[in-house]
Formats: sequence, C-alpha cells, structure tokens
Amino acid sequence: MSAAERAIVLEHLASVDVDVRPVPYPEHSTVEEGKRLRGDLPGTFTKNLLLRDKKSNLYFLTAHEDAEIDLRTLHTRIGARGRMGFASVEVMEERLHVGPGTATPLALVHDPDAEITLVVDQGLEHADQLNFHPMVQSESIGLTWEEFTRFAHSTGHPPVLAAMSGPQDDPTSPTPGGTLSGRPSRTPPTPSIPPGPGG
Repeated sequence: MSAAERAIVLEHLASVDVDVRPVPYPEHSTVEEGKRLRGDLPGTFTKNLLLRDKKSNLYFLTAHEDAEIDLRTLHTRIGARGRMGFASVEVMEERLHVGPGTATPLALVHDPDAEITLVVDQGLEHADQLNFHPMVQSESIGLTWEEFTRFAHSTGHPPVLAAMSGPQDDPTSPTPGGTLSGRPSRTPPTPSIPPGPGG
C-alpha cells in the first residue's frame, strides 16, 4: 500500500507511546521464501489472515508463521458462525487498505467501528517480539506483547486468544480479551490517549 497508509500506522503507534523503527524486509510471496530471504532478523514472525464466517462476520487472525490453522474447526474456538473461509481481496482492500502479502493487524486502525474481531494465536502470548509489516511488504517492525495489546486495545480490538489446533472440549464462545476457557488475556485497559489517525 501507499506511504500514506504506512504513516497513519506509525503515527497511531506513536500516539499510544509505542516507538518503533521499521527495518528493511525482503519482499516475498510465501512464508518459506520469507524465511530464506530475511536472514537473522530477530523476533517471532507471524501469518496474518482476514477470514469470514458463514454469516459474513469478519475476523483478523494473527498466528505464528508455522501454525497449522484448521479452518474447518476454527469457528468452534472463536465463537464464529459456521466454518471459516478467506475474505475476498476486495473486502481486504476496502476494509483494511491492505492486499495479499501485506496483511497486518496494524491495519485495524482502519476499522474504527471495531466490526472486525481480532483473533490471536495463544502461542504468541507474551512473545518478546512480534514482527509485522507496517502496511508495506518491504519493511518489518517489532512489538513486544504489551505494545501489541496496547495498540489493539487503542483501536477497539481487544484480542481473542485461541488455540490454532487440537481438540476443543468446550466450544464455548470466547469473549474479547479472553480465551475459550474464560482465562483473560493479560492485556492492558484501553489507553486514555485519544486515538491516532484512522483509529
């Protein structure tokens, strides 16, 4: 996407006291290619998907790059209505201003009414550094877990933590900021700082 979209994200992060320094990242078309090209960049890398359920509710999923995501059963873990599928490129561009290859939870600044649910792989909780594209595929930024959840809350998207695979004994719908077991994700309250641009 454009430099303007990148600037909106960086300005919003700054507005909630998250200081980031984008670093160059080799453009790539697959996870494996990205692994090969990025060298020894530190941090945990993620895969990011915009999904929809059978009622056309939208979910933004952030998971470990190696996570195996079972779209046939994911809905039972996050309270969605029916099996999940991928949102169209047109919906992604219209709602989040990103396209294939640049999907990032940072794009949720463009969902001011919080109509998209943010779902996060519980395996990422408290990672030292989570890496995301800042709306452009040629850069990466690293956030601590606390910084990431602060950002998410500031945009009105408290993370729903969910396991990406494995049996689910109690398919109770999760609540924002929690997990399917009812354990709250350790996320901060919404900052009292006014939302930044696009938030």
